[in-house]
Amino acid sequence: MTPESQEFLATFVSESYYYWASVFMLLIHVGFLAYEGGASRAKNVLATMIKNLLTLSIVGLTFFFFGWWVYNAFPLFPLQGGIVGPWTDPNSEGVVGEVLGLVQASYPWSPALGPNVADNLTGVFWFAFALFAMTTASILSGAVIERIKVGAYAILAVVLGSFTWVVAAAWGWNPYGWFLTQFGYHDFGCSAVLHGVAGFFALGVLINLGPRIGKFDENGRPRAILPHNLPLTMIGLMLIFVGFYAFLAACVIFVPGQTGEISIYGTPMTLASVGVNTTLALCAGIIGSYISSKADPFYTISGGLAGIISVGAGLDLYSPAMIILIAFIGAYTMPFVGNAVEKAGIDDAVGAFAVHGYCGLFGAMTVGVMASGYPQGEGIPLTGFLGQLVGTAVCTIILGFIPGYGVSFVLKQLGMLRVSPEEEIGGLDLTEFGIGGYPEYPLISEKNGGIPTMPATPVPQASPQL
Repeated sequence: MTPESQEFLATFVSESYYYWASVFMLLIHVGFLAYEGGASRAKNVLATMIKNLLTLSIVGLTFFFFGWWVYNAFPLFPLQGGIVGPWTDPNSEGVVGEVLGLVQASYPWSPALGPNVADNLTGVFWFAFALFAMTTASILSGAVIERIKVGAYAILAVVLGSFTWVVAAAWGWNPYGWFLTQFGYHDFGCSAVLHGVAGFFALGVLINLGPRIGKFDENGRPRAILPHNLPLTMIGLMLIFVGFYAFLAACVIFVPGQTGEISIYGTPMTLASVGVNTTLALCAGIIGSYISSKADPFYTISGGLAGIISVGAGLDLYSPAMIILIAFIGAYTMPFVGNAVEKAGIDDAVGAFAVHGYCGLFGAMTVGVMASGYPQGEGIPLTGFLGQLVGTAVCTIILGFIPGYGVSFVLKQLGMLRVSPEEEIGGLDLTEFGIGGYPEYPLISEKNGGIPTMPATPVPQASPQL
């Protein structure tokens, strides 16, 4: 095999790896569609599912127009430089590789993102990151179901999915980001960089959005608003689990010229360890939440996700035994956090803050204790509690809670955040689409003024007597 053929084969293998990992990440959104649709009441199922489709579409477009540019522009800002420099200049090809690598991908008009034979990897990396961005915004989607206006949600999804979490990724999930270079921050599976940002962003929005009508009684005690289809919700979470295996596989850096797999921080790892540790975290998480929630079905299956997120930051560093312990603790404590949020008068319909915000914070901080002192390269500080604390605090508070609260507060003051009480009581399906998610009769009678009528049913004939 010629050197050119070997290079092409290596590139094709890497390209295929990220392509199929990203395709399977779409199962996360199939899962969110079913999970949130089942978690809503029947009168809101269509509105909830359409909102998920819009998340995929709107964030995909905005991530193309500016989100990917943000990832390439912000790693050095504000400690080592601004967001404008040779690393963001599409004409500075000679400097690009020395500073931030595939930086031309940050421009929507870059030839690297169009049909070409010169670059097989830039577009497929964009594809993977776009799915990351869509997933981040979808975390907000479940928390605010049944009462938010579509326009307000779209604005919040763009801010979260194409800006705030992308800044967090530029700072904390990038080999040039200052979280790593200055503090030794390590977050392989994006516990705080993605989940922490999204969970705390959702908490800020929920404070301004307010609870669903009837969620709390006159004394402020919470009432249960049960999912209209709990089995569908559980199936949705199982699909999210499958997609998360692909998500974590896409966190592995596997490119031509390398002798093995590495993390975004340049530390050695294997895809096999991702498979082992993710499976153990899923299993331990389900058991932990099953015990602590006293077999509550919703919390039990959410525990699988809580377990994975709790170990995500150090998934590439922990031994299997450590994975089991950390995932169990994170998932065991998650239902208590969810109940505390509810008792505080906040209506988080799917427990997004407990699962993503709390477990994301827990997962990132755990690295500072359980993996303290891990070397990440020459000139890079060792992992430690302080480094994890700085990165986690910036992700959850500065890039998560504050933007979520601030943007939703402005929308609330403008009267753009929440639907009217009449629309909420009647159900968003009827007010937005004019039809329910489960119409009782498929036929409309023109003779009866458009009132649905039962279609005529043939009278069964008596069987001949033998």
